[in-house]
Amino acid sequence: MTRRSKPVVLAVALVAVLCQSLSPCTSILVSRGASRDGSVMITYSADAPFLPRFLCMPGGRHQQGATTEVFGWEDFEVKGTIPQAASTHSVVGLMNDHQVAIGETTTGGRRELVNKEGQLDYDALIFLTLQRAGSAREAIDVIDALAREHGYSSSGETFSICDKNEVWMMELIGKGPGSKGIVWVAARVPDGCIAAHANLSRITTFPLDDPDHWRYSPDVIEFAKEKGWFDSGAGKPFSFKHAYHPAPDAAALRACATRVWSIYRRAAPSQQLSDDYHRGDPSAADYPLFIRPDDKLSLHDVMELMRDHYEGTPYDMTQGIDAGPFQSPYRFRGLTFRVDDNTYTWERPVATQQAGFVMVAQCRSFLPDPVGGVYWYTPDDPFTSCFTPFYCGIGSLPEPYTRGDLNRFSFDSAWWVFNLVSNLAYDRWSRIYPDVSKVQKETEKSFLEMQPVIDRIAAELLEKDPELARRFLTDYSVQNAQRLFEAWKELAFFILTKNNDGFVNDLKGWPKGVGYSESWLREIVKSYPTKYLVSGKEPSD
Repeated sequence: MTRRSKPVVLAVALVAVLCQSLSPCTSILVSRGASRDGSVMITYSADAPFLPRFLCMPGGRHQQGATTEVFGWEDFEVKGTIPQAASTHSVVGLMNDHQVAIGETTTGGRRELVNKEGQLDYDALIFLTLQRAGSAREAIDVIDALAREHGYSSSGETFSICDKNEVWMMELIGKGPGSKGIVWVAARVPDGCIAAHANLSRITTFPLDDPDHWRYSPDVIEFAKEKGWFDSGAGKPFSFKHAYHPAPDAAALRACATRVWSIYRRAAPSQQLSDDYHRGDPSAADYPLFIRPDDKLSLHDVMELMRDHYEGTPYDMTQGIDAGPFQSPYRFRGLTFRVDDNTYTWERPVATQQAGFVMVAQCRSFLPDPVGGVYWYTPDDPFTSCFTPFYCGIGSLPEPYTRGDLNRFSFDSAWWVFNLVSNLAYDRWSRIYPDVSKVQKETEKSFLEMQPVIDRIAAELLEKDPELARRFLTDYSVQNAQRLFEAWKELAFFILTKNNDGFVNDLKGWPKGVGYSESWLREIVKSYPTKYLVSGKEPSD
């Protein structure tokens, strides 16, 4: 095993903890023609109560016969070794130095197709593919080859795979105990369109004779026929979703399909997509696999699409008694609960408190690879955190972004500091979020305004001195993130000082009690007509 191989798969194991079992992630795919500047973009919110490891891994050449260990995701024990590639690409987060990026959401699918003996979990598959693939299409081939050779142990997945030219949605699932390999289908997002997925299978029927836009495993239909999940004589075309992902229940539709609907309704409000499907109407059709946005999306637009609690819709999580006295858009786990003989479920938004990290991968064909690929990353919930840019050509990361222990708070860990600010905001949202939003918006605005300048300088340096360009991009990325980390610590101190013991201190005089909103007080009086009454007319029976 080479020295640089082991940390890759160890990180994979760490990232997978709890993500797989909770199945809670959200992804957006943006084709080049749908973006304002010609970027290809994907997003990925890795949602689970875990502390991720953000890695910068150098590529290189490896001796013939070299191997790399594969670690399990529960106890990190070595599950075996696989041959190392002759050469590997550098990887920053979930993007490599050829501007290939991959994200995912877990779809589950048929439980009987999980092969626990497979060596590769979905996250190991992602990292190993990023080390080996130079394009999105090659990544699809690598995923298939690795699964066939070493076995796949996770359940159904939807991958977002992009490079600087195109973006693909790939759905895959294993073949069950004792069987290596996967069955899969991959759809290229048409130029000018976007797509989204959120823990439900999205691909139904597809053409078998359009390899430039649709690819699939040779046995994807035959395997379903063998299992009795597709009858070719029934007169209906084959559907990947219907064969490998039985119909979701009402709670799953609310938790998953609502996110896709909300991303689409914000990107293309003119289409007025119905809410019938995600509310469980059995006669309603699923949302389109691809949708053309009303206006081309900027990088900032895509970031904002990941910040959504259904504001302005009937499902607005900042409204109602369930939002509490401070209009908090957060509902803590579990999502589903029972009262008497009835089952209920909270809404599950795009932006969520249990996000381990969120990324936006920006890939640009009009710039050289080390400059064109930018991995915009934030630990924790994107609504209360801040994206910072990491160019794919960098050679190191800021220390706070690589540190942390889920079981021990630390002011040295970016993940913990961002979580601190988030948790200070959640319960007193209407009081605290405006201060968080102000710093977030100002900081991201400055990053976005600086990006064309940094791009130009780095591209010019790359022509003259590639190593100097690499150091320039590294210094810029690291210093930005370090300053942001320090600013977020200061923000936490500011919030604690301003909002203490139920008072609000404007830092100019004596702290003031500001009480509660009238709408919430009316809800209290409605629930307790006489309990708090001290004067005035008592409510009549």
